[in-house]
Amino acid sequence: MEAENHTELSEFFLLGLSEDPEMQPLLFGLFLSMYLVTVLGNLLIILAIISDSHLHTPMYFFLCNLSFVDICLISTTVPKMLVNIQVQSKGISYIGCLTQMYFFIVFGGLDNILLTVMAYDRYVAICYPLHYTVIMNPRLYVLLVLMSWFVIFWVALVHILLMMRLTFSTGAEIPHFFCDIVQFLKVAH
Repeated sequence: MEAENHTELSEFFLLGLSEDPEMQPLLFGLFLSMYLVTVLGNLLIILAIISDSHLHTPMYFFLCNLSFVDICLISTTVPKMLVNIQVQSKGISYIGCLTQMYFFIVFGGLDNILLTVMAYDRYVAICYPLHYTVIMNPRLYVLLVLMSWFVIFWVALVHILLMMRLTFSTGAEIPHFFCDIVQFLKVAH
């Protein structure tokens, strides 16, 4: 096959976890239940933190943001996989694949950055307990979260702009249930 310009009609096929037709309903049920439990659990955490004024501290502010990011992270991959299983379709457009990768990089990276910020918060609380409220003031912890979002949006954008320079064969197969960066790079020419 001759490599074509990737901006035209490129489509990828997500091979998923199993091609066995008997496994599809089991996979659908398993991932749907996992998705619902994750989303509902994180929503309950967010609602508990918002509704209780005793939980309006930096640690719970970060935890609320982390729960929101976890909902977004799982929502970038699992719904597309569930639709693919249900309609027996494995195709995803080039733009759809790049979009999925962008949001996966954003929310996956943000998940890691927020965990780092939460570790810093706990470090300050343990090592400087008398200065904790002065150091971790509302301005600082809101700034930490906003900077996390700002940095990861730009990091993900750079990654996607570099991915757009690659060329692919029409109908390339990605042996995964979502557009994973490593698998995406393996099918590039």
